[in-house]
Amino acid sequence: MHRRLQQSRFLFMATRQARLTPTADRAPAVVSIARELSGPQWCARFPGSRQIDDLHQPFKSNMSSFKTALDAAGATVIISATFRPPERAYLMHWSWRIANGAKPESAASMNGVNIEWVHPTDAASRKAAEEMVTAFQMNGLQVAPALQSRHTEGAAIDMNISWSDGLEIRSSDGSAQTIESTPRTGMNAELHKVGATYGVLKFSGGAADRPHWSDNGH
Repeated sequence: MHRRLQQSRFLFMATRQARLTPTADRAPAVVSIARELSGPQWCARFPGSRQIDDLHQPFKSNMSSFKTALDAAGATVIISATFRPPERAYLMHWSWRIANGAKPESAASMNGVNIEWVHPTDAASRKAAEEMVTAFQMNGLQVAPALQSRHTEGAAIDMNISWSDGLEIRSSDGSAQTIESTPRTGMNAELHKVGATYGVLKFSGGAADRPHWSDNGH
């Protein structure tokens, strides 16, 4: 009798303990990260550089030498971009594409960039993208900025070059070159040849990207 009472008490305590012991929820937690609608406010984030010092070698040294030659010749050089973070390239690429007719739903996502390209209407999505294109100063660009490019590799520069009258400039070997032809801008074919002696090549796609120079022409 005493033994049965002990067994019953043990069973009761075990049952009670089992009921009081919490069970762990093994289901993975789902964290929802809020996404911010696209618009010009994104353009100040993930800033790129306009400094030659932020380029990677050997293009950094090559471009520095070419810039020195341009300055000595009296040319005006305005640099708009050198190194570009991949996140900035992503924002530039998709804003340009959506502004030029791509469906906002087609935009790929990127880790660390919680942007929502899809607005309540297609018109609103496109307007926001157009505002980003303007903020990025890409209104004259005829091709979408690449997601991976010489800019993201630190081997490209966007710059506007201009001069008046003739341009007397030295090639990398020190020889003097006189450029009398037009246009008197970075689109001048003779200037392209001078740049090439420094290892700075004009974009091979012509007018599609007027300010672009790099280590390989792409």
